[in-house]
Amino acid sequence: MESSHRNLTQQVVHELGRKIMEGSYKVGDSLPSEADLCTQFDISRTATREAVKMLTAKGLISSRPRQGIKVVDSKHWNLFDVDVLNWILLGKPDLYLLRHFLQLRLGIEPEAAYLAAQYAQEDELTAIENALARMKDATNGQDDTHEADIEFHQSVLSASNNPFFIQLKNFITTALKVNIRFTNRMIPVTVAEYQAHVDIFELIKNKKPQAAFDAAMITQRATLAIVNEQISVLENKAL
Repeated sequence: MESSHRNLTQQVVHELGRKIMEGSYKVGDSLPSEADLCTQFDISRTATREAVKMLTAKGLISSRPRQGIKVVDSKHWNLFDVDVLNWILLGKPDLYLLRHFLQLRLGIEPEAAYLAAQYAQEDELTAIENALARMKDATNGQDDTHEADIEFHQSVLSASNNPFFIQLKNFITTALKVNIRFTNRMIPVTVAEYQAHVDIFELIKNKKPQAAFDAAMITQRATLAIVNEQISVLENKAL
């Protein structure tokens, strides 16, 4: 019974979280009252109240007496929460959100490469190398382009041996998946892209922190420049 109760609560949390990310409920909008949510989802008042508490903890809503349940500004959302990241993918991520992801990646991935060049263990280097092997296969269409790329970046974060960086794996994975939405990633990894990743790995393996940082920064800035250009085109069309 308790498991069923928990599942119903999670179902409400997921449904409302997804609708907020899709824009069905916008910032400032009121959600149905707890009583209406009980009816809508056919669940108990207790389960509904728990769902509201969970969404409040994730920073998506506020619930106050006489004010009801409202969607709060996105700057309050817990964007590193696993559920929130998943809802972003289910919603409608746009180029502006992608730019925000990439701007933060600039502050994460070059430093992770720097730390990996200092602290990576043999098994962690092997993991990066295995991801590279998958990327090479992807250049020939023999492996999944997206999964190979994600595995590479996750492996570098692990190799940093910084627990805070390692905790950012879900964030980086979501950022990469949002990036896929706006690029033609059905084509295999290009040889140039593969080589850029190889260069980063070699610098990490040869314990050259600053060079690894610089190489990772170049690839991140190049991606950000492409997105900035796409945004400029969109804004010019809107004029």
